[in-house]
Amino acid sequence: MDFKSFKEMLKRIFFVIFTGAVLACHAAPKTQPIVEGITNIKPDQQQQLVIKEVVNLIESYNYKKIQINDSISSIILDKYIKSLDQGKNYFLASDIKEFEKYRYTLDDDFKNGDLSGPFFIYNVYAKRLNEYFTYSLAQIKTKFDFNQTDTYVYDREKLPWPVSTTALNDTWKKRVKYELINLNLAGTAENKNVETLTKRYQNLQSQTSKMNNQDVFQILMDAFTESIDPHTNYFNPSNAAAFNEDMSRSFEGIGARLQLENEVVKISEIIAGGPAFKGKQLSAGDRIIAVAQGDGEFVDVVGWRLDNTVSKIKGPKGTKVRLKVIPAGKEMSSKPVIIELVRDKIVLEETSAKKKVKTINSNGKDIKIGIITLPAFYADFKAANAGDKNYKSTTRDVRKLIDSLKTYDKVNAIVMDLRGNGGGSLVEAISLTGLFIDKGPVVQVKDLRGKIEVDEDENSGVAWDGPFGVMVDRLSASASEIFAGAIQDYGRGIIMGSQTYGKGTVQSSIDLNKLVNPSMLQRVAGLISKDKTVGTSPSSASAADINLGQINLTMAKFYRVAGSSTQHKGVTPDVVFPSLYPMDKIGEDTEPSALPWDVIPSSNFKAVANLTAVKAQLTKNSEQRIANSLDFKYLKQDIADLKKRDNEVSVTLNEAKLKAEREAQEVKTLARQNELRALRGLPAIKKGDKVTKQDAFDFIEDESLRVMGDFMQQSGSYVMNLGLMPKNN
Repeated sequence: MDFKSFKEMLKRIFFVIFTGAVLACHAAPKTQPIVEGITNIKPDQQQQLVIKEVVNLIESYNYKKIQINDSISSIILDKYIKSLDQGKNYFLASDIKEFEKYRYTLDDDFKNGDLSGPFFIYNVYAKRLNEYFTYSLAQIKTKFDFNQTDTYVYDREKLPWPVSTTALNDTWKKRVKYELINLNLAGTAENKNVETLTKRYQNLQSQTSKMNNQDVFQILMDAFTESIDPHTNYFNPSNAAAFNEDMSRSFEGIGARLQLENEVVKISEIIAGGPAFKGKQLSAGDRIIAVAQGDGEFVDVVGWRLDNTVSKIKGPKGTKVRLKVIPAGKEMSSKPVIIELVRDKIVLEETSAKKKVKTINSNGKDIKIGIITLPAFYADFKAANAGDKNYKSTTRDVRKLIDSLKTYDKVNAIVMDLRGNGGGSLVEAISLTGLFIDKGPVVQVKDLRGKIEVDEDENSGVAWDGPFGVMVDRLSASASEIFAGAIQDYGRGIIMGSQTYGKGTVQSSIDLNKLVNPSMLQRVAGLISKDKTVGTSPSSASAADINLGQINLTMAKFYRVAGSSTQHKGVTPDVVFPSLYPMDKIGEDTEPSALPWDVIPSSNFKAVANLTAVKAQLTKNSEQRIANSLDFKYLKQDIADLKKRDNEVSVTLNEAKLKAEREAQEVKTLARQNELRALRGLPAIKKGDKVTKQDAFDFIEDESLRVMGDFMQQSGSYVMNLGLMPKNN
């Protein structure tokens, strides 16, 4: 969708608003209460200005057309406190009671550029953290009795806030004991464990002491924008740089995306083509507990800030990094695996579509199916605009793969694998759809003014007119949902998998600096130079030093050609499989502030076929296979176990009992692995043996191919009469 004219209008209007805000920014905010015993962090003039303008942008141009009022203020306060202390491990009940005075004032404060309340809350949090570190470091040297029957409540979210420091101390002491047990079970000496945990807490204390007003402002802005909708986001200058680096899709490192979970860095995604992907030693869900540069000493990173850990792992191309890793599914007490990687340049534009061919037997007939795996909807727009005739794009790459599958592999059907594809270029989603349908509507977009635009594939002809299927899962989002939804609405193919994410909104990235006259930036710089608050601003600032960050603002909504929104509900497959991911934890419908699902009138599109009758039989056959599948049986068990663990909030602090529980789980897991390996003719493995990715069996893909086999066999002349069979058969 082209937002150029709309953004120009926004620029003109916003400039007027912004100019007035700058001229008024001499007004002093309320005096920020001082928290004794720590260095208090305070906002600067730049942040006071940004908060006012973000309020203006959201109220004027967010798709929700929402007003920042007392109700929103209350939501922001709760989200902000939760983001600081979700587990109720730091704040006291008296702290929370004191924060109540801000419940219905943040809306007015933000409009006035007043951040004193949220920064005071953070400083109280910082004080409690310091108390926690001081107490816990002393407790590490305690001679614990690991034979007691006590327990550690690690999930306190639903419990009342602790009423006293004594109550908090009990929680912190048990946490220290639990961490020592984990280290004991990993097999290292007790004195070494005390040293390791001491360093861990000292690192935590050190990293926390490095927090600055930009960090605090980002935490606050996350709580603010998430209260509006899940995909409106503000990025402070450093985070904006990281975001834009990611959007440019190139960096130097190991090729893994990381997230922080319970103060441990976890791999959320392995980027195709990078060292981690090629090495096949790391997987999503693995946790990194220590990092070493080259052959140097390991540095424990448990409890570190995520950006600090990332900076340790990233580095120049050709340099070596070593990681201590707890594999996914293993307890933190497990012995870590040491993995060595050589950093390389990761160019995400080169994360391309790939093909493979598999043959299945359906009712005695061999069927060759081409599988195109598409990790993202990408395009090198810079090269395209420069006139490079060989610029890289999803549609160009897939077209080549289809030609190869038809000409050389002579496949009978094609399946597009969009599992884990979080989206990307809307233009590519439209043009890719055009490879499978003749010209016509692909997606509808409604902007905040209610204007509906129909985006079409305008190219006649198709690249593939044979049997077609699309694989999706809960992580298929945005552009993936546009593509899958169009294929489903046109009746052009069979959608297989689990309900998709449901991200049906459009964001526009707005660089706040570009909306401001340079003379205004100079005036802000003058104000910041006079500001003596604790922060990160230079003592003598110029206009060039001012970076207001950027906001990704939700400004439009996607709709399928038949009129249904992809927002919230996503795309429901024609043949549904059990989900590998918890549906109640992941997805747009789990976000309280998500926009609702709705419908608009259907576009003027003509379906290729009505596959309703065929889908019913495909579903019946698939359900029968799944009922008899050992893989799906174990998947269902895993789903049930996960739900059971979700209800658990505590763990035993009896070392022998905990060890027995974990060993029993390891025995169970090994027996399961060998049962599945025997089913596939693979040799059994012993405890400690490494399982390669080559041994992994993709049972979701296998079932999808069998559905395609059924589609071709059962539809028979029905599909042939539609002209959907490949001409090379």
